[in-house]
Amino acid sequence: MKVKDAIVLVTGANRGFGLQLVHELIARGAKKVYAGMRTPVDLGIEGVVPVKLDVTNADDVAAAAALCSDTTLLVNNAGIAQFGGYLDANSIDIARDMFETNYYGVIRMSQAFAPVLKANGGGGIVNVLSVASWISSPLLGPYAATKSAVWSFTNTLRQHLSEQGTQVLGLHVGFMDTDMTHGIEFPKTDPRVVAAKTLDALEAGKAEVFGDELTEKVKLGLSAEQAVYLAPVVR
Repeated sequence: MKVKDAIVLVTGANRGFGLQLVHELIARGAKKVYAGMRTPVDLGIEGVVPVKLDVTNADDVAAAAALCSDTTLLVNNAGIAQFGGYLDANSIDIARDMFETNYYGVIRMSQAFAPVLKANGGGGIVNVLSVASWISSPLLGPYAATKSAVWSFTNTLRQHLSEQGTQVLGLHVGFMDTDMTHGIEFPKTDPRVVAAKTLDALEAGKAEVFGDELTEKVKLGLSAEQAVYLAPVVR
């Protein structure tokens, strides 16, 4: 689908990669961008409409679907990351919190907006995934599990929505240089580059896009004799 004249809802749009996507969408001629955020604030960008939206709250999601009924592109970007291992005492609570946003939040939004997109001609959905969909480490375990789950959901969603003409694009990417990764000593990609690659792939009709060189290499390594996911992530 084309970005020009699209009407877009971006979740988690007030900071980080979500905010960068908002800028890129407006620069490419999106007609209107709904900026979903838990506490709506004016971003000071012409054509951007703040929308109260907590993807873990079913009432918020339903209200957003009613308010943003002209949406032609949904970007499921909202996500949280907490680092810790499965053997930590609080690992189940941490995993539960992340699944609520990173996985169930994407399902809620997709369920609510699939009929909206159908009514508006099909449109598209972009799900922000991760290189951690495929690889992990002791401190990334619960987070990686959420991204593996939403990758699987994305592949199934694509099949569900093909008949209504809705394009579903999965973005896999490693660490981006945003506030979420502040203090993490690991190579990071400029979110502006990732935003541009994502929208290029969307307009090219692709089903997947890899936001950085690391992700491209990991994808190739999935089918290696010594598969890349059998070893932990190293710096």
